[in-house]
Amino acid sequence: MTTQLTAAAESGQPPVRTGTVFDIGYRSYTGEREGLNRSRLAVYKDGIRIALGFGRGGRAKILPWFFIGVLAFIGLIMAIVAGAANRIGGPEAAEQLPSHGDYYSIAAIIIFIFAAIVAPELLCRDRREGTINLYLVRPLTGGDYIAARWAAFLTITVAAAWLPQIILFLGLSMGDPDPIGYLRLHWLDIPRFLAAGIVMAAYATTVAMLVAAFTLRRAYASVFLVGLFVITTPFTIGMASEIGGAAGEWISMFNLADIPLYVVDLIFGKPSMLTKDIPAVHLPATTLILWYLAWTLIPGAVLWWRYRRLSP
Repeated sequence: MTTQLTAAAESGQPPVRTGTVFDIGYRSYTGEREGLNRSRLAVYKDGIRIALGFGRGGRAKILPWFFIGVLAFIGLIMAIVAGAANRIGGPEAAEQLPSHGDYYSIAAIIIFIFAAIVAPELLCRDRREGTINLYLVRPLTGGDYIAARWAAFLTITVAAAWLPQIILFLGLSMGDPDPIGYLRLHWLDIPRFLAAGIVMAAYATTVAMLVAAFTLRRAYASVFLVGLFVITTPFTIGMASEIGGAAGEWISMFNLADIPLYVVDLIFGKPSMLTKDIPAVHLPATTLILWYLAWTLIPGAVLWWRYRRLSP
């Protein structure tokens, strides 16, 4: 086109403007505008897919499904053993075996390690690769993003905590000589283990995601969290037994793996087989509940504050 204009100018003729218009298919959006809630839902669904490894390679699925399988396997083994004991030794023998309240004490450290390894996947990669800047285009805010991510991982953790309990309950009822009678006597175990699962999941999710919010590397967050849960157990147990008394009770409260278990014991109305010897169980119920809320709500507030300040 430039050559044609130059040639026309040299010949004294008026320039001839030529060109080509290409229709590359751009058109305005005419569908329904679903608003902010649709954006939140999209981040929530994407968080579930990330946590379970959907849409990614096989390696991304190994760890989450391994831990879910281990938790379900524990519930299955407990159900098989209890059912066999019930048929061989009667209900009295089965009552001596671990049940719903004891399951969470047995599986607590596995649930926390699961959270420590999987939860950082939902946050660290988005910040390291800059993907979060795409999420934070208005009207989606940092607070919306972290709330959706937190809800997504909470859903996964609750499901991982509930599945073994459902297996255990079905196994106990079917292993009883009178399944209907067992359901009539123990139906309250269902709302109890559901509520206790939410207690465990909310704590594990919040603490794990808070740590992940302050690093770009998933491995750093996972190692720190696993070390935190593992190291505080022998340290606080040793210190509490050495000091004893009221001071020992409060020192044992800093065992991070046991904090939600105190509330779980209150839900079931008695200490579990693994927590009955912990000095902290002798503290008032109000103190134990407030301690759990402090370790769940305060980290949750810090996590929300951390992300609400972000902008694209």
